[in-house]
Amino acid sequence: MDREQPKSEPESQSEANLTPPKADNPWIETIKTIGLSAVLAFGIRSFVAEARYIPSGSMLPTLQIDDRLIIDKISYRFSDPVRGDIVVFNPTAQLEKEKFKDAFIKRVIGVPGDRVDIKGGKVYINGKLLRENYIEEAPNYNWSSTSLTPDGIVPKGNYLVLGDNRNNSYDSYFWGFVPKDKIVGKATVRFWPIERVGGIDSQPEYTK
Repeated sequence: MDREQPKSEPESQSEANLTPPKADNPWIETIKTIGLSAVLAFGIRSFVAEARYIPSGSMLPTLQIDDRLIIDKISYRFSDPVRGDIVVFNPTAQLEKEKFKDAFIKRVIGVPGDRVDIKGGKVYINGKLLRENYIEEAPNYNWSSTSLTPDGIVPKGNYLVLGDNRNNSYDSYFWGFVPKDKIVGKATVRFWPIERVGGIDSQPEYTK
């Protein structure tokens, strides 16, 4: 009677895993990489920061035409704009009525609770002179925020903004306040042109 032949030993775990996994199609890997990069870029642009360029001279001399800026979009989720901040904002209701669609960039001059007056080429906040070393030239008009509200006070959740090029800027002087929910973010860094790369100071030191 023949003896039963001994059964062969099963493959070891290491031997069973020697076959390399099948590589993904390189095109699929490329698409995955591009897709992930796009998602990350969209997320950063939507919630953290984005690049903007300056299309006009309304913020001269602080910002030149074609300057490239980084806009911080996260800080105002935790704090409010302060006087001197340079902010990017979407068109207000009034500007939408005037068919404006592109974002604006201006400097915050009046914050909630302020009364703003412009007279004799100078800006006054609650009756006190606002010292400005960043404007292109003194405003050639007299004006008061009383033209916007009966008491002239900037309402809660709103801001009064002006361009640094006072006499060539379409700003709150013409169309009123900017609600906070219209503000996209704060201009923080200039990354182009190379010779002017750096942070954007709310009170820049000019040497003209």
